[in-house]
This record gives sequence, structure tokens and C-alpha cells, in this order.
Amino acid sequence: MSARDAAEAAFRKTTTKPVEAPATAKAPAIPGGREQVTLRIDRDVLEHFQADGPGWQDRLNAALRKAAGLS
Repeated sequence: MSARDAAEAAFRKTTTKPVEAPATAKAPAIPGGREQVTLRIDRDVLEHFQADGPGWQDRLNAALRKAAGLS
């Protein structure tokens, strides 16, 4: 191998983009876990659930579960 071939091989070795691992699928959700989302709802609906104070998000979630037939 000539000096030029050796230099080109060394250059290729240091400048070649490494092979990236294939993208993995989204991690599976934790059973019973919750996910933060942005949701647009009417102001009066929000005020209704917030009227009883802290825990309004849990109450809203329970109402949505009931409406979806999940509880």
C-alpha cells in the first residue's frame, strides 16, 4: 500500500459518518400512566370543574372516562 493509499484510508476512516442505529419505536406507555396534553374546552366547562377547587383535573378526567364508556 502506498503512502497515498494509506493516507486516503486513514482520512476515510476518520471522516466517514458512523452508521446510526435504527430509530426505536416510542417507549410503551406505563399502564395506568397519564400523559400531559393541551386541550381546548369552553370557559364555562372549565369553570364548572374548577369551582370545587383542587382536584378539578381528576374530576374532568373522571367525567371524560364516563362519557367514553371507560368506567
